[in-house]
Amino acid sequence: MAQTPDDDDEVDLGVSLETVATVVDLARALQGKEETDPEQATEDANSESALLQETPDDMTEDSLRQFIDELNEDEQASLIALAWVGRGDYGAEDWEEARSLAAERNQSDTATYLMEMEMLGDLLAEGVAAFGLSIEDVER
Repeated sequence: MAQTPDDDDEVDLGVSLETVATVVDLARALQGKEETDPEQATEDANSESALLQETPDDMTEDSLRQFIDELNEDEQASLIALAWVGRGDYGAEDWEEARSLAAERNQSDTATYLMEMEMLGDLLAEGVAAFGLSIEDVER
């Protein structure tokens, strides 16, 4: 029995959608903090801008780094490849090539590499979408 390309079982991302969704959520939370204006935050300690500013107690960056560091090498390579697909460096049809290259180049700090990408959360979501899947459908 042939499966359609839209069937979730057809696509092996090498990392669970739940894992990708967690990275997307943490990356977007971190991105939201970076986009706020520190001067505006000091004007009103209860403003949205102030609440989004990173504080010493805020663990968003550390949480994202730790989460990525705890993934195995294949999962880390898959995250890198998904970001590349989301950025347009590769298409879904080039998935195996992208994963292979990501695994080959993944010799250093994956968390730092990924966290230095602008709009990481969006890139990963777009990468997943290239396979007909959606991060938004993942239960959190």
